[in-house]
Amino acid sequence: MPQDLSPRSSPAALLIPEPRAGRAQRAACVLLAVCFVVLCLTGEPLVPITHRACTQLAALQLGVLLKGCCCLAEEIFHLHSSPPLAPRPPRHHSSLWRVLCACFPPRWHLALLLIGCSAYLEPQEDKGNSPRLVLACLCQLLVLALGLQKLSAVEVSELTESSKKNVAHGLAWSYYVGYLKIVLPRLKECMEEISRAHPMLRAHRDTWKLHILIPLSCDIWDDLEKADSKIQYLTDLPETTLTRAGIKRRVYKHSLYAIRDEDNKLRPCVLEFASPLQTLCAMSQDEWAAFSREQRLEQAQLFYRTLRDILGSSRECAGTYRLIAYEEPAEAESHFLSGLILWHLQQQQREEYMVQEELPLDSGSMELSLQVSTSDLPQPLRSDRP
Repeated sequence: MPQDLSPRSSPAALLIPEPRAGRAQRAACVLLAVCFVVLCLTGEPLVPITHRACTQLAALQLGVLLKGCCCLAEEIFHLHSSPPLAPRPPRHHSSLWRVLCACFPPRWHLALLLIGCSAYLEPQEDKGNSPRLVLACLCQLLVLALGLQKLSAVEVSELTESSKKNVAHGLAWSYYVGYLKIVLPRLKECMEEISRAHPMLRAHRDTWKLHILIPLSCDIWDDLEKADSKIQYLTDLPETTLTRAGIKRRVYKHSLYAIRDEDNKLRPCVLEFASPLQTLCAMSQDEWAAFSREQRLEQAQLFYRTLRDILGSSRECAGTYRLIAYEEPAEAESHFLSGLILWHLQQQQREEYMVQEELPLDSGSMELSLQVSTSDLPQPLRSDRP
C-alpha cells in the first residue's frame, strides 16, 4: 500500500514548509566566485589585494576570539559546583578544557587568525597612526558591547532546526516513544477484536488506522462531537495495559467514531487529536514561556514534519496511522472537520483499490511466464542450463 505520509498524498503539502536545504551556503560560494572575478577584472596587483584581504580576515577572526574571551568571563564562574549545602552539578563537569572548547571556536579558526595577523606584521607606511591591530580589536569590542552581532531570526531557526533542538522535535519524539510506538502495533489487532461486535467495520478494513488530527493553530477540542455534529462517538477500542515508568497497569486506549457523509451513511474511523499540540498552545498563552503566535505556527509545522519522518522510518508502525494536518478556514464552517476526515477516508479507499487492481495483473503475468513454453520438449527447471 502506498505510504500515507507522502508529501503529495494530502493537502498538508501546501501547509507544511520543506526543511532548509543549505542554499545560503551555496549562494555564498556563488558570490565568492563573483568577487574573485571582479577583483581579476580590476587589474590591480595581486600582492596588495592579498594583503588587504588578510587584514580583513584577521579583523573578523579577532572578533570571534574576543567574543570567546567575553563568554569565558561568564563560564569560568560555572567551572565548580556549589557548596555542599546547596549541591548543584557543575555545568562543565569542573573541566577547564571543556570550558575553553565551549567558548572558543574550532581549531581551524586559529589558523585563519594566524594567516590574517601576518598582514599586521609588515611595517606601516604611516607610523603616526595607532596600530591597526589595536584598532581592529577596538572596533570588534564596540560591536560586541553594543550587541550588534546577534544572530538573525532565520539563523536561530536554522540552527535549532538543523541540530534538532526545537520544542517540536522533543514533543514529536516524546509522542512517538511514549504513546504511538506502544499503541500503533496493536491497533489492527484491536480493530479485529472489536469488529466481532460491530460487523460494519469489516467493510472498511482499508481505514483501520489511527487518524491523528494536527491543527496548525493548535486549537484542540476535547470533545470531537462538539467540534462537528457529523462526528459521532461509537465506542472504545480494547485497552492496552502496560506497566511503564513506575505506573502499574497503565491504560492506553482509542475511541471509535462514525463520520456521517453526504448520503447520510456512517463511516467508522479511529480518531484523535495530537495531544502534544496542547503544550504549544499553552506556551503561546503563557507570558513566562515568551512563545509568540508565529513561533507556535512554526513549531506546529515542524512537529508534523518531524512526526511524519519518525513514523515513516518505523517498520512496526507502518500502515497503522494517517496524519491529518490542516489549517482552519478564516470563516467558521460547521462541518469542515468532518469533510476533511471524509476526504482522507475516501483517499485511502482509492489507494487500496488501486493496489488491489494492480496486483492480479502482476501475478497473472508471472504465472504466464512460468507456465508457457515455446517448445514441446521438457524444459529444465534452472534457466542457466542449456
